[in-house]
Amino acid sequence: MKQKALEAGLDWEVDSAGTGHWHAGQRPDPRSISKARQYGIEISDQRARQFQPADFERFDRIFVMDTQNHHDVLQLAGREEHKEKVELILDQIHPGEARSVPDPYYDDNGFEAVFQMLDRACEAFVKRTT
Repeated sequence: MKQKALEAGLDWEVDSAGTGHWHAGQRPDPRSISKARQYGIEISDQRARQFQPADFERFDRIFVMDTQNHHDVLQLAGREEHKEKVELILDQIHPGEARSVPDPYYDDNGFEAVFQMLDRACEAFVKRTT
């Protein structure tokens, strides 16, 4: 998303966070780093962090990868306006279908498929926003 926003000339703050704490401080999976680099995107400087309720105030939109994350983030929402910010990322290309991004961790080939899904979803969001 950050790369798409930059390419569109948008001054957005883009961040990433997980709902769990177990990878906090770690870099992305080396396969994710490699896949992003294949497409000219550098993510090796990213570090995992846990989603915080304060993120509802910090960000205008909160995209989640799957239905479990959607549920978990909504549980942290203090107000209805916070809940309205939360959306499955794949709804950008498959509106209303509640599709989850598959976890590619156990399938090296899955990293390409996941990259393509997220690339399309981010592109759709940026185009719809500009």
